[in-house]
Amino acid sequence: MENILTSPWCWLQGTVPGLEGVQFWIAFLFCATYAVAVVGNITLLHVIRIDHTLHKPMYLFLAMLPIADLVLSSSSQPKVLAIFWFHAHEIKYHACLIQVFFIHAFSFMEPGVLMAMALDRYVAICFPLRHYVISKIAVAVLLRSVGTLLPVPLLIKRLACADISVNSIYGLLAVIFIIVLDALILLASYILILHAVLNIASQEERLKALNTCLSHICARLLFYVPLMCMTLIHRYGKHLSPLIHTFMANIYLLFPPVLNPIVYSVTIKQIQWRIVQAFCGARVSP
Repeated sequence: MENILTSPWCWLQGTVPGLEGVQFWIAFLFCATYAVAVVGNITLLHVIRIDHTLHKPMYLFLAMLPIADLVLSSSSQPKVLAIFWFHAHEIKYHACLIQVFFIHAFSFMEPGVLMAMALDRYVAICFPLRHYVISKIAVAVLLRSVGTLLPVPLLIKRLACADISVNSIYGLLAVIFIIVLDALILLASYILILHAVLNIASQEERLKALNTCLSHICARLLFYVPLMCMTLIHRYGKHLSPLIHTFMANIYLLFPPVLNPIVYSVTIKQIQWRIVQAFCGARVSP
């Protein structure tokens, strides 16, 4: 499990291989990217909070994604910047365990939120008169992510003096239970959504229904593509340059938090116009 559950973090604990001489300046790129992620996700949360027309199941689930992205990026990037700018390579053992826990707990939370959003779209399109309790689903997603990762610190502490086969088995089961299961539910949900949309008589209604799913599909691609690339490189690319591993780890941790707010602000008109209103300082009608 130490390979499955700590791989992104272990590549962030040292310098950038082969670029030690310019890593001080590279850190400014990391800092700017992190700042964009923080500002974008906080803006998205603020817009959803103040606009009561967005207090609907889809947007409440959407609000969980910026929270996960903020915690995920904030769990790693401050330490990365400290390494690059202040050569603070050392980290206390328990602090490292806490960081590993938060990185992976909120990494596991994101596919759960995406799965819940897919189910929400399926119910909204196929059974528009049915409603379900959003708060219970949100709590269930959070508890599943945290509960799955709770044994991790205890299992990692055994690495120095015990057989690690239990760790590997638990890590594999955790990935199957969270990532693979959620991906299968996502696929099934969108197959059912596509089938329902194709049965809609009006072409205009078809386009409207598909448009509501576009941003969610983009968010899933932003999460699963970097995850799969990083996993494959870590598993089968041990012969590759450490620079590639470092690059993919940072892509995995920073790419979704930066692009998710951009995708949702562009593809969801209600959020787009609310952001325009906030920055223009005047009411703008869509």
